[in-house]
Amino acid sequence: MGLNLETTIGRLKLKNPVLVASGTFGHAREFEKIIDLKRLGGIVTKTITLKPRLGNPPVRIVETPAGMLNAIGLQNPGVEKFIGEKLPYLRKIGIPIIVSVMGHSVEEFVKVVGRLESEKGFDGYELNLSCPNVRYGASATKTSARMFAHDAVMIKEVVSAVRKMTQKTLIAKLGPDVSDIGAMALAAEEAGADAVSLINTFVAMAIDVEKRRPVLGNITGGLSGPCVRPIAVRMTWEVHKRVKIPLLGMGGIMDARDALEFLIAGASAIQVGTANFMNPRASVEILEGLRAFMKKEKIGRIQNLIGSLNSDE
Repeated sequence: MGLNLETTIGRLKLKNPVLVASGTFGHAREFEKIIDLKRLGGIVTKTITLKPRLGNPPVRIVETPAGMLNAIGLQNPGVEKFIGEKLPYLRKIGIPIIVSVMGHSVEEFVKVVGRLESEKGFDGYELNLSCPNVRYGASATKTSARMFAHDAVMIKEVVSAVRKMTQKTLIAKLGPDVSDIGAMALAAEEAGADAVSLINTFVAMAIDVEKRRPVLGNITGGLSGPCVRPIAVRMTWEVHKRVKIPLLGMGGIMDARDALEFLIAGASAIQVGTANFMNPRASVEILEGLRAFMKKEKIGRIQNLIGSLNSDE
């Protein structure tokens, strides 16, 4: 039985819906001897900023029940070194490359994208509007990680400003710490986003009870892993009902059945994140699992699964 796993995200036609998430796959070279990168639907790079970032002080990663906390703080070489040192390798892989970008202001987002626009070898941008490990965006303070993704007006400002800069596929990455995720997705759609990624990690913390101190050097970090998946699936389902643009679902996807939950809830593609730390082959194993499920269920096209949730609503 011939299987068609093709899916579309904005201007991108993907041969399958399995991508790897920003911040969990480096810039791909680390995985080239472990998996065949060409099998992936696409790669989302580690987030790039205008200037280099050293990230947060240690401790930066801690395990939690059914998940992990990270407070890396967007450590990256900056856009110039990314172009000179990382992009040449990425453009040779031969699959869609989506560059994750972040700015501390609308103007910084525009500058990062403007610099990248003069380069070739990648296919789109994921606007990181929701990293919980840096202080930026609307009403940021020394003790608060107020994000662009917390404010529909700010989402519109960033997306619309970047939309004017590029014809490439533009994806807004949203965070879960809001009362109405659908409203935030709608703001991104109205501003010109081709798709939304959801969800980013939850702001969370762990405490060393003997020392009475936070475990993370940044005090709080981003919670990811299986513990967040049911919430992420629910938010995917909610957003699917509110917007017409495609969704990239993520949050605790460890195997093919997890991925299927997101697809059935309405995601056109998924991103594998935390699982990469535990099993570097997770992404290709999930792809194999999707194929096996489709064959078993006699489903010829992945499109027949996307948004196929049976509910009373």
